[in-house]
This record gives sequence, C-alpha cells and structure tokens, in this order.
Amino acid sequence: MNILFCNYEYPPLGGGGGVINALLAEELATRHEVTVLTSQGLGLPAESVVNGVRVVRAPVFFRSQQAAANVPSMLAFLPMGIAAGKRLIKANRYDVINTHFVLPTGPVGAALARFGKLPHVLSVHGGDLYDPSKWISPHRHFVLRTWIKRLLRQADSLVGQSRNTIDNVHTYYDASLDVARIPLGIKRPAVDAARRADYGFTDDQVLLVTVGRLVARKAMDQLISVLKDTDRPDAHLVIIGSGPQEQALQQQSRELGVADRVHFMGQTDERDKFRLLQVSDIFVSTSQHEGFGLVYLEAMASGLPVVCYDYGGQTDFLTDGVTGHVVPLNDTALFTECCRKLISDREASQKISDRNLELVEDLYIENCARQYEQLFEDLIKKQQVQ
Repeated sequence: MNILFCNYEYPPLGGGGGVINALLAEELATRHEVTVLTSQGLGLPAESVVNGVRVVRAPVFFRSQQAAANVPSMLAFLPMGIAAGKRLIKANRYDVINTHFVLPTGPVGAALARFGKLPHVLSVHGGDLYDPSKWISPHRHFVLRTWIKRLLRQADSLVGQSRNTIDNVHTYYDASLDVARIPLGIKRPAVDAARRADYGFTDDQVLLVTVGRLVARKAMDQLISVLKDTDRPDAHLVIIGSGPQEQALQQQSRELGVADRVHFMGQTDERDKFRLLQVSDIFVSTSQHEGFGLVYLEAMASGLPVVCYDYGGQTDFLTDGVTGHVVPLNDTALFTECCRKLISDREASQKISDRNLELVEDLYIENCARQYEQLFEDLIKKQQVQ
C-alpha cells in the first residue's frame, strides 16, 4: 500500500498523538510506502525521511513552542496543509488517507480524500473531542460540535483508541456512528542500563516519576502537593516534560518547601526518558483525562507500578490493585495514601512491577499496526468493489 497520514503534530512537535502516529507510520513503513503530511515550525525542514517515513511539513508560521500548539498555527494549517496535500496527491498514487485528530487535522484529511477520491480513515484521540481542562474544548461549543459531527460522518471509517474515546463520540457527537477500537501501542524499549548517579539521584531516594506536557490538563500541581503530603522526606518527584506551566510549578514547589525534591528534567529524548523511568520506583499521573495514555504503557514497560485517576482511556488496561492504583478523579487524599503504600511496601510494589512487564506484552506497536493494516486493506478492497 501507499499510505498518506495527515496529522497537524508530528515529532518533535506535540505530544502523545504525534508520537503514536510516528510509531505507527514507522512500523508500517517496514512493508509499505508511507508519507506523513504535518505542520512545519521552529526551524524544522520542509521535507525529510525519518526511519523510513517521508515527512512533508506545511509551513504554519505562528508556532512558538515545541510542546504546545496555539490557535493561529492550527488555523494556518488548514489552507497550508490542504495545498501541500494536493501537491502530494498530484505527484503520487496513494491508496488510503489516515487522518489523526478530528481538529485541527480533520478538515485537511477530508478535503484531500475528496480531491484524490481516496478512502479516508479518521482516527480520534480523545483531546480533539473532549478536554475538560480547556474552555475551548469542542464538546462545549455548538459550532465546533456541529463541525466535528460532520467530519465524523464524512469519514469512510472511524477509529478510537479506547472505550472512553468512543463513548465521547457517541455522547457528544453522534450515537449512531460505528467506531472501531484499535488500542494504541508503544515501541518496545531498548535502552542501555542506567544508574541513578547518571542523573544526580541516590539509591536511598524514592523516585516518583511522571511524563507529560506541563499544561493544565495534566494537573501536575496536584503531584507536587501529593509529594509534600506523603510526609516522606526520602520521596522525590521527577517531572519529564516541558510546557507553559513550568514556572508556576517551580514556584509552587518553592512555596511548599519541596523545591529540593522536585526535579524538572525538561523535554528529553527517548533514550533519557526510558533511562529515567528505569531508575524510578513509581509512575504517578494526575492527568484530568487521557484519550488512551501512552505514558502508562511506557511506565509498565519500564517495570513501574502506576498510580493515576480513573477517568480516561487508561481504564481499558489499568486495574486497581493489579497494575498499581486507579483512584477516583481528583481524590488527592486517596492518591497520596496509595503512593505511601507503594513506598512502604516494596515487596508488593515489586510484584506489581513484574506483573506490568507481563501485561504490557499485548500493547506494543506491532499489534496496533497490524490492526490498522487490516482496516486499510479492507477499506481499499471495499472501494474497489464499488
């Protein structure tokens, strides 16, 4: 097959949605021709080949941060992405288009599918449908809901990565839509062994680690409070990621008197991210919602127990008392108590770690790619018959 992916964000820009698209594209590129149409910014080249994937970037001009998008850059991607995509379709014979995120990428993918008369698979990731931390979340606004409903109905096939995401499609947009569930996956970690001393930590410290953009939806201010409330001076919080809330979080850690135990590691490469996970003890997340939650898979693959909330796609594969603790949303007192238990009972924590290494085997990218591959092939055959 010759596959065209459309995604406004693609590494190094953006977060989990772009990362999974890259993993999926690279896995499929081992046996198909794969092109990704995405946005350009921050000095990135207009075109490159990355791990066998041709990446074409349409200029958007207004992007100012690697980790977080802004509305002007998203709006600019609509005309620029469509123009770049039409040039690609004129020069290449694609078999299928797979668009990731109904907004802002959905209109681009839909326009290109019509232009090239190609089958269109639309993958929704969660935050593009529902983000309770944002006033501009599409589910809150009639115009955006109407626009999304139309884009969902126009697609030849819809994919959601979790039951939660599919429920949001049906609850806020159209209960009659047929949405395939294809769980996401991560690349099997292959990193060299790390030592705590490599990152300035000692063996007598208990490392709680989290990964994510420092934005409101991640609610990392809660993690800093949880750290203080554990009443464990040996407990440290390792934050991997960057974003607009970093200064406020640093100020909070100073005000709570835990600045020496909160470590902002910034945006790391994959090697350092997995090395930091490898030397940590517990993965913690107070994210208010995740469409799926790739970071939880990365934690499981690193042999970490996971403590998080019960709201989002992670509930498809995380189980309270089995993979760690799944806590009612924003019950910070219980969240803190669960962290204390795992810190104190190292034997129980180790059993959970061993179990997570077993459970994550079914959630690597090759399984996700095979399901997408079959969906693409079925859709192409269906169109050929018609």
